[in-house]
Amino acid sequence: MFPNPSLPEVAIPEVIKSIPLQGYILLASLLFVIGIIGVLTRKNAIVIFMSVELMLNAANLLLVAFSTYRSDPAGQVFVFFIMAVAAAEVAVGLAIIVMIYRNTRNTDTSFLNKLKW
Repeated sequence: MFPNPSLPEVAIPEVIKSIPLQGYILLASLLFVIGIIGVLTRKNAIVIFMSVELMLNAANLLLVAFSTYRSDPAGQVFVFFIMAVAAAEVAVGLAIIVMIYRNTRNTDTSFLNKLKW
């Protein structure tokens, strides 16, 4: 990787150096794939919702790992904003799921075809 000349050289802590960057990439990829499989194969709205959150956390893990290895705090600041948006998404998404459950007594997404015209 190319060093950023505008930032001062900051030493990476030994704890983080003990795990190579490829380990973080592998873990984040695995989490993202599990999230994709959950979204594509499950029919329960809550499980789909959790799978989307798992994909967001995989992206956050990569942003933090790369920003730490490059000694650039911009990635970690970006993660903070992603987490704020994800919190708002959770509030709205769970409210929608609760309203669907109150009306239909079911959170199965195949049951929701009644919302079509």
